[in-house]
Amino acid sequence: MSDLHQQLVQMVDKMPAFPGSVNKILQMTSAIDCAPKDLVKVIEHDPVMMAKILKLVNSAYFGLSREITSIKHGVVFVGLNTIKNLAISIATMGMLPKTGPAGLDMNNFLLHSLGTASIAKLLGKRLGVTPDKATDYFVGGLLHDIGKVVFAQFVPQEMERALKRVETEGISLSIAEVIEIGADHAQLGGMLAEKWQLPHALVTCIKEHHSQELTGDSTKVLDCVIAANIIVKQVEFGCAGNLVEDSLPDHVAARFGMELDELQESIENLDEELEKANAFIRI
Repeated sequence: MSDLHQQLVQMVDKMPAFPGSVNKILQMTSAIDCAPKDLVKVIEHDPVMMAKILKLVNSAYFGLSREITSIKHGVVFVGLNTIKNLAISIATMGMLPKTGPAGLDMNNFLLHSLGTASIAKLLGKRLGVTPDKATDYFVGGLLHDIGKVVFAQFVPQEMERALKRVETEGISLSIAEVIEIGADHAQLGGMLAEKWQLPHALVTCIKEHHSQELTGDSTKVLDCVIAANIIVKQVEFGCAGNLVEDSLPDHVAARFGMELDELQESIENLDEELEKANAFIRI
């Protein structure tokens, strides 16, 4: 094992694991025969998680016509997969540091991540994904830059230098990270996603979200997160440290049948959708 790989492994190992209830939820929902009533029992045994899930389900983000008063009803109205992904989202946000080490502005980072999550979910629905499955796209967007947080926490001096290179040299943060650290946040984020035992499609999404060309077939969730990441940067909703304006990769443009400007303009109520993401900040 190379020194760099060992260093990356050590950083990932230092990151906290998901709470026991979330790990149990992931294990249960990975089974084809997962019974909703069993999932409900696990969440109900975690009162804090239960309260936060109900708060989100009843927020403007979902815009339901009636109030949901129990996890059981939540599963019925928004789906098993959505409840699972809300638990992952809540757990992830609880792990984020309140202040930004290495000069990484955590408030802006969170806005960018939530904006990417919301637009990725919206784009997924446009491609015909059901609302329940579209929350996978939300999680992919929320976690796509999680490797930056790990770098900022465990190699703050190197990450700070990388962020400064972005400002002074006009290069992408991924390139600056490779110069200063030897790897980029996508690689590290993918390793963390594997540790958390997230579904394979989400691991790939996090690992490949800066790839302009893929060796294998692209996936809908990956293409939606790539497009959403670029669009959110274009409208300057938050900032995760990368100031370079990216172009839409050819395979993503082909997926949507349009280039970046047209795709962005085609999203109705973009500002309103981004504002809904603030519901997650207030949990």
